[in-house]
Amino acid sequence: MITPDRAVFREALPAGGRLLGLDLGSKTIGTALCDAGWSFASPAELIRRSKFTKDKAALVALATAQQVKGLVLGLPLNLDGSESPRSQSTRAFAKNCADLGLPILLWDERWSTVAVERTMIEQDMSRAKRAERIDNLAAAHILQAAIDALVMV
Repeated sequence: MITPDRAVFREALPAGGRLLGLDLGSKTIGTALCDAGWSFASPAELIRRSKFTKDKAALVALATAQQVKGLVLGLPLNLDGSESPRSQSTRAFAKNCADLGLPILLWDERWSTVAVERTMIEQDMSRAKRAERIDNLAAAHILQAAIDALVMV
């Protein structure tokens, strides 16, 4: 099941469970995990993109090791809310992951990277460190926003 509807996603996980958040980039996949009670999200490992089969195998290994019950993918929309070419790419990625048997929530990620980068700049983090951490922190930001909304459903 792939949905942008948080209520539908919530119904698919009546007992909660750990979620894996993903920020899909062209070179990396930032990942984040949340606790089973959906209280907090934390950055996880960074996956360097290669062929889809290797990327998917890395996600399966992480999801299995962490007993993940669902996926939250950041959906990159244009500022006006319309779909972009990257949105289509994310939807294709989600369809290719549907056979994992995990519910997938597509979450509007507008401003997530900007918000995370602004925070890192405020912390006086160097450009090199920002580049190294931004994707995982953006994944955590996306996942935190999603779980905050899911507990309200």
